[in-house]
Amino acid sequence: MMTDLFSLKDRVALVTGGSRGIGRMIAAGFIAYGARVYISSRKADACEQTARELSKDGGTCIGLPVDASTGEGVQALVAAFAKHEPKLDILVNNAGAAWLAQFDEFPEKGWDKVVDLNLKTPFFLTQAFATALRAAASPARPAKVINIASIDGVSVNMQETYSYAASKAGLIHLTRRMALRLADDNIVMSAIAPGAFATDMNVGARDHTAEVAKRIPLKRIGTDEDMAGAAVYLASRAGDYVVGSTLIVDGGVTYARG
Repeated sequence: MMTDLFSLKDRVALVTGGSRGIGRMIAAGFIAYGARVYISSRKADACEQTARELSKDGGTCIGLPVDASTGEGVQALVAAFAKHEPKLDILVNNAGAAWLAQFDEFPEKGWDKVVDLNLKTPFFLTQAFATALRAAASPARPAKVINIASIDGVSVNMQETYSYAASKAGLIHLTRRMALRLADDNIVMSAIAPGAFATDMNVGARDHTAEVAKRIPLKRIGTDEDMAGAAVYLASRAGDYVVGSTLIVDGGVTYARG
């Protein structure tokens, strides 16, 4: 029914990096639309606290404090989730990192850490959860995988975040490649490229909101509702036919850069 287009009732979601920032915005949106949500984070206290806060109004949010940045961590997260659920309807690959350094000084560790977490982990985490996703998926109600990219993977940001930009551009293309394969299993993969949101990773938008807003065509930074709305759209029936695409949520910045 048209009135149920955005409903997530009876669906199970997992949001990595869900204790704060973009991940928390998405988790809150999923809960508001009826999903049972699991969030993962490498910091146990923050993960559990956010889970409690997001559950206080009657929703269900369960913390899985696991660092999924390594192969061992990926398997640990799969095992922790399996203790609660046999199936997974929605996986959001959100956990990420950035590194800022001048070209002549950019360190190899700033490359490896960022590319591994932003590009390698989403692939292997999706691979590891494929069985649970397939168990939930059907032609009438496909499972969903949403990768969180960035507008820095779409157009050039003048900040010297080389590994971040490369990893997010790679993730956008990886989304296209994986989406074609996963469609065979009734798993729909897409991505979101956020612009300026007030998060710990985007300290400019967080600490200098008015200044950053001046450079955005809509003259404001993104809100929790902007991010939640995009994620709910892709995760729900409304987004079932969106395969391999990246939804840019940036108030027009990408086109203003061009």
